[in-house]
Amino acid sequence: MKIALSFFKLSREAIEDFNLDTKQPIMQKIAMLLMFSLTTIICSSQTSVEYLESGLSKTDLGDYRGAMADFNSAIEIDPQFADAFFFRGAIKASLGDRRGAIADFSSAIEIDPQYSEAFTFRGISKRELSDHRGAIADYNRAIEIDPQFAGTFFYRGISKASLGDHRGAMADFSSAIEIDPQHVNAFFKRGFSKASLGDHRGAIADFNSAIEIDPQFADAYSRRGISKANLGDHRGAIADYNRAIEIDPQFADAYARRGMSKLMLDQIIGGCLDLSKAGELGNEIAYDVIRQYCN
Repeated sequence: MKIALSFFKLSREAIEDFNLDTKQPIMQKIAMLLMFSLTTIICSSQTSVEYLESGLSKTDLGDYRGAMADFNSAIEIDPQFADAFFFRGAIKASLGDRRGAIADFSSAIEIDPQYSEAFTFRGISKRELSDHRGAIADYNRAIEIDPQFAGTFFYRGISKASLGDHRGAMADFSSAIEIDPQHVNAFFKRGFSKASLGDHRGAIADFNSAIEIDPQFADAYSRRGISKANLGDHRGAIADYNRAIEIDPQFADAYARRGMSKLMLDQIIGGCLDLSKAGELGNEIAYDVIRQYCN
């Protein structure tokens, strides 16, 4: 059994950055990105499939609780319906019930030990509970079953980076890119890991690739700016922060970083104004810099 899970190629808004401010927890996007082929589902009863189809239709409409009720019905009719457990787990995760999601993914795995997607999703839920080692164990098993799924390598890389293993993370992000050369988030995260290891030129190259794939990727511009600043190119950094702010006018960190680069270029007034804006947008560290350099 194999369901086409192209929704693993998630938009960057669905990615929870491992060092940046969280934009949106990943599982809140899962249900809205379900793209699958129901004709590939193996089942024991047409009625259970009808409930599954109804649940998936409700998921598309954002009626998660209605979808949950349909998945419950499918499971009541067919307690061995692994896909019903899987999708109910995805809905539970989207509603914030990570432990309930893990239980459902575990049920799907018990029914079908080769259900690679269930291992991957269980790993994602474990990661969101900060169980990165448990998540990596699940990703490892998913990769053993299906070594051509970029999403699993990507998420394993995130957990490795969260544990400080940036070299291991880079290897996983590279594997994701090899499988899917348009995986914008893998380029972004690999660049982040390179920057964490001090390879700012390599990081810039990866941020360039992310921006080429998604020219509206504000975080990639900002992170490229940080790497440029670390190399002493504050004018180039400011240009990147400018672009990040154009895309996201509420990007507090970009204002703060631009302000600090302006201070490095002796643009005191402009720098202090940017830091003040960053503070207004919630960056409290900006006020510490203002007290030190702007009073």
